[in-house]
Amino acid sequence: MSASAPRWDPQRYLAYADERARPLVDLIARVAVEQVHDVVDLGCGPGHLTGLLLARWPGARVRGVDSSPAMIEQARAVPGLQAELADLRTWLDHAGPSVADVVLSNATLQWVPGHRDLLPALLRAVRPGGALALQVPGNMGAPSHVLLRELAAEGPYAAHTADVAAPASDEPIDYLHALEDAGAAAVDVWETTYLHRLAGEDAVFEWISGTGARPVLQALPADLRARFEEEFRRRLRAAYPARYGVVVLPFRRIFAVATRSA
Repeated sequence: MSASAPRWDPQRYLAYADERARPLVDLIARVAVEQVHDVVDLGCGPGHLTGLLLARWPGARVRGVDSSPAMIEQARAVPGLQAELADLRTWLDHAGPSVADVVLSNATLQWVPGHRDLLPALLRAVRPGGALALQVPGNMGAPSHVLLRELAAEGPYAAHTADVAAPASDEPIDYLHALEDAGAAAVDVWETTYLHRLAGEDAVFEWISGTGARPVLQALPADLRARFEEEFRRRLRAAYPARYGVVVLPFRRIFAVATRSA
């Protein structure tokens, strides 16, 4: 696992903004905290989902944290969002306990090695009676990710991709037990598989090239990247055939909401 963070492209990430927003809508709907004055969004990206948080908790102060300068540059222009450039671990080291009524992490923790060990500290950052809400992809065994790993390990690519960052998540039961062990007063854990209908035969490549495949693509020299992308597209088209011009991408997500004792 590389120590350096991927260089994110906000525009490519936003290509499927509606589909990427659905898990957050489902996550915050299950946060049953009555009085919310402060929300911290860990991994806020370009801030495109801040409006959902403000709509869910009108009048709350929303702070966003992200380690990508490109993402934070856009997030600082979003009305109602106080955006901070920081690594999640660094933020935790300086935040201290009880800093927000809701601490949220939406599709971010999978990029933090050993993130399950951080759950006690994340829960302590929540004020008594508040909630820690998280969502991580659970699709690391899907064809999109398996094909990516297999191709990256082949021939001329392996020398460049062996140490790149790779997303990883645990099973729902692991998050349940970890949050119980951390002393949460109540824990709600579930999973959902969304069937995203994406237009175009290369839609899965366009999706994953903005997220899970990005570190691999960045690690390759330009000439090898072009060859890699061409072969990766071919394999993805075979794994996700288009039907009536639409590709169906099954996407498993894992959710957890932990309430801190009042």
